[in-house]
Amino acid sequence: MNRESRLRGDIDRFIHAALTAVAPEACLERAVHLDSDRLFVNEVSVDLFDVSRIIVIGMGKASSRMAASLEAILGKRIHDGLVVTADGYRVPTSRVKVVEASHPVPDERGVAAARRIAEFADRAKQDDLVIVLLSGGGSALLTLPAPGITLDDLVATNKLLLLSGATIQEINTVRKHLSQLKGGKLARRAFPATALTLILSDVPGDPLDAIASGPTVGDTTTYADAARILRHYGLWERVPRSVRTYIERGLSGSAPETPKPGDHVFAKVTTAIIGSGSVAAEAVLSEARSMGYHTLLFTTTLEGEACEVGKVLASIAREEVQSERPLPLPALIVAAGETTVTVTGSGKGGRNQELALSAALGIEGIPGVAIASVGTDGRDGPTDAAGGIVDGGTIVRMRELGIDPNVTLAENDSYHALASSDDLIMTGPTGTNVADLCLIACDTAPS
Repeated sequence: MNRESRLRGDIDRFIHAALTAVAPEACLERAVHLDSDRLFVNEVSVDLFDVSRIIVIGMGKASSRMAASLEAILGKRIHDGLVVTADGYRVPTSRVKVVEASHPVPDERGVAAARRIAEFADRAKQDDLVIVLLSGGGSALLTLPAPGITLDDLVATNKLLLLSGATIQEINTVRKHLSQLKGGKLARRAFPATALTLILSDVPGDPLDAIASGPTVGDTTTYADAARILRHYGLWERVPRSVRTYIERGLSGSAPETPKPGDHVFAKVTTAIIGSGSVAAEAVLSEARSMGYHTLLFTTTLEGEACEVGKVLASIAREEVQSERPLPLPALIVAAGETTVTVTGSGKGGRNQELALSAALGIEGIPGVAIASVGTDGRDGPTDAAGGIVDGGTIVRMRELGIDPNVTLAENDSYHALASSDDLIMTGPTGTNVADLCLIACDTAPS
């Protein structure tokens, strides 16, 4: 087995360790415990003695498995509930209903599910406990457009944002101000019930108001921010008129602003992050150390244009292989976060695949290195791949097949390029969703 094959096998093992650590079942088992009539979540406890009903609602790619795990803890204490997850992520549950909807582009099923979730929140009473299960993908799945905005208008706006290169925080700022539930509005509907939100975070830095567009926390953004973002990316005149009209109503004060931190509707809301990219990254580092690697956590807040980040990771890999800096070999350097892609071509791919293809160009012909970028949900952009894993021979293999990697990168066609060189990572839907992982693995030739 050559060095690259060995490194690839190790990276597969690292990814498996990460996915195991952030599986919803593992996250709930670590964070949530029931002791008689007291429910413990991390360092917080909720007294269930005087709770009339426990209602479970949720949204996101991990929400179905989170619901099943919560059922195993609370059993018949759960009165009713509904979660909405992406197609292919549903698992069997007994007391909480699960529906599937489209992601990342919302559809009518998502609207119907969001309306039902809103009804659950509206009917919650003062002595009820509403448990909200939140994970990556929740923003697109919790779609209930603001008055005067159609689903088609919202879909068109989302598509423009997703192709613009806007960060997930910027996209969610706009989404929050076009929704009846995002940006703390779900908590406002559930008040005065007690609310407990359990979160698997997919946003770098874990900002609560950005994860799934923060439906149960105070929103720090405004209509002015939403308008600024659309103008910054040249989208203000391209989004549907109804979207501009509604934001203008918000700017004038005729449409209500999202509830802000400190609003009374959050007085009975408790929020707990039970899994994140940091957890996944630490699991990778632990597994690598057990295998004899020297390890470094580069960052858990990785952001930027995927193509440019790929160049940076390739430069780190070159320094590591050539000079053993910053670590002695064998070395593993880990980053977690979420990059973006400004789509200008007509190809197929996702941010992790584009990052991997860019990195491959930077390590062309260099032995003893492999770089992977993977989405922990198992789906990278509108593809069936989770990401890509490349080495010094990746570009060579592409060129032998007559593929110009620079052209495919310019066309945003990383999927077909990596498929040709057998460098796609295919996990299928994982049932969880935290930040993306980028891994740089380097080794010396065997003595």
